[in-house]
Amino acid sequence: MKNRTFILHLAAASLFVTSVGAAAAPPTEWDGLAQVPSKRLDHVYLQPGADFRDYTKVMLDPAEIAFQKNWQRDYNRSTRSLSSKVSDGDVQEAIRRGMEGANDIFADAFTKAGYSIVQAPGPDVLRVRVGILNIRVNAPDQQSPGRSYSFAPEAGHATLFIEARDSETNALLGRAVDLKFIGDNMNAWRTAASNRADFREQAKQWADISVRGFAELKSLSPVNP
Repeated sequence: MKNRTFILHLAAASLFVTSVGAAAAPPTEWDGLAQVPSKRLDHVYLQPGADFRDYTKVMLDPAEIAFQKNWQRDYNRSTRSLSSKVSDGDVQEAIRRGMEGANDIFADAFTKAGYSIVQAPGPDVLRVRVGILNIRVNAPDQQSPGRSYSFAPEAGHATLFIEARDSETNALLGRAVDLKFIGDNMNAWRTAASNRADFREQAKQWADISVRGFAELKSLSPVNP
């Protein structure tokens, strides 16, 4: 049930980011969380009165990875070569590798910041859920025979969704959403390796921003939006 609830939040975040991209005003409240200004992430919401000072350990849920709806279909319609098309297996393999990479990156960032990564709830354990969704790869490199390299000004785009809860009570403490265009290079020849490197670098930046954000919340606790 908890995983299903988180997936519903991911879907809500996807719609939320889409509406914001269409110039709709972001909501000032989300599931009881109050919107707060942020210099690093697009939209941050916190529980009024939340206290992050006691958390010295982090329990990371497996990362959720999701491509933009209909991305595979639209891309395959745009290419004539059968060998260049993106298969269901390609998508599932990308999701698997993305989950492994995101889990490792966020665990490493929290560990370097002095947090212990644990597998069980506790009074000093913060539960962190991460999703990277709405992924769009502009020029996937399918390694087709005789292919030419793909050119695109960006590797693509993706949206971070991160949520913090108390590990024992499951009390919601905060959420953030951030949309990024990835690998912005106006003279880029795209390959599978360069796309992975660009998306991995963005995941590292998100992890570092998240860790610094939790450190700031500790110093500002109890939170007063």
